[in-house]
Amino acid sequence: MTQLEYAKKGIITKEMKEAASYENMDVNVLLSLMAKGELVIAKNINHAGIRSVAIGTNTKIKVNANIGSSQDSCNIGEELNKLKTAIDAGADAVMDLSTGGDIKTIRQAILKNSTVPIGTVPIYEAVIGVIKDKGSVPKMTADELFNVIESHAMQGVDFATVHCGITKASVSSMMKQGRYLDTVSRGGTFLTVWILENGKENPLYEDYDRLLDIAYKYDMTLSLGDGMRPGCLADATDRAQIHELITLGELAKRAHEKNVQVMIEGPGHMPINQIVTNMQIQKKLCNNAPFYVLGPLVTDIAPGYDHITAAIGGALAASSGADFLCYVTAAEHLKLPDINEVREGVIVSRIAAHAADIARGIPGALDRDISMAKARKNLDWDSQIKLSIDPLKADAMRKSLPPKDRDVCSMCGEYCAIKELNKIKISRNRTSTSDITQKK
Repeated sequence: MTQLEYAKKGIITKEMKEAASYENMDVNVLLSLMAKGELVIAKNINHAGIRSVAIGTNTKIKVNANIGSSQDSCNIGEELNKLKTAIDAGADAVMDLSTGGDIKTIRQAILKNSTVPIGTVPIYEAVIGVIKDKGSVPKMTADELFNVIESHAMQGVDFATVHCGITKASVSSMMKQGRYLDTVSRGGTFLTVWILENGKENPLYEDYDRLLDIAYKYDMTLSLGDGMRPGCLADATDRAQIHELITLGELAKRAHEKNVQVMIEGPGHMPINQIVTNMQIQKKLCNNAPFYVLGPLVTDIAPGYDHITAAIGGALAASSGADFLCYVTAAEHLKLPDINEVREGVIVSRIAAHAADIARGIPGALDRDISMAKARKNLDWDSQIKLSIDPLKADAMRKSLPPKDRDVCSMCGEYCAIKELNKIKISRNRTSTSDITQKK
């Protein structure tokens, strides 16, 4: 049985207990949310050695890091270093988006060495194989696609992005309306090309029950991909995007009925004033299924800083309904991220997630910030560094100061507001003590 099936039957599993403990949540509450489809535990029955991560209603916002080879860079050692870097930086999940080298071997190594859930986008491998053997995307058969999906599930992939909402109708909607950037989802574009060239329906939509059977067999969570996500602000919240979302809501319901765990993926690039509305629409149309968003990026003009544009959108999205943030690195739109960019991308997304946890009233979320306030009042630099979301960077900055400046920050120096007020309080406390002594 799947975790969802156990939940519907009221049976508490060890995975539920582990996830509930991390969330400081009553396990019966977690079970109830899972039974309704508002929470998933992405953990394939063939993937041992990973922690149980709950994603969805009333849980801490989770962060995913993307890694993976390309045709220009395909080194297993490098990808494993990225994996370790992402996990050490606090990523709750990692997706292997490899498109170069021995993809299956790279994926196997990542699965073996990960302590967090691993996701993939199986159509990448399917298309790469077809292009190599047959020369073009439209020559891919439904069997070839489903066989690759099952091979990922069999290996132990915990959640798979599948673009089931790319249909003849959604493609037609996009073509009629027109967009500045058409489709920017790689998997979504593959299927759009396949549909347009073959004049046939997307096999993932047409034969959705076959996909559900595979996912059920291995308890692999389906992440219903947003192939029509906007690739620029001007394309946000258009008919194609909403058409696909309506379809995903219907497919999510069918998955739940078949005891398959499911998440919904979302935008993308989006003006900041549209984010809250989009989160509300998704939750309404998809029966509060967990929402997994890329960003959203709130401007298109910040190459080199898109980890920041995504964190701005991510904080707002998560505070208003999103449950899972896919990190964006500074390298987005420019190149494959290196290890430092992977680490920074995770940290920046975790900042957005933490800000959202506080806004959502997650129990204990504010505790660390209160501890930081106390440490700052006491000019306790060691505690401040330990409480930092990135202690390594904070510590390096402090150590860059001359020893004489290390009791305060070099911004204020001798004019430190906290230090000056503390002096007055100490002085007044001594005066009060002296007065009491004299009266005695």
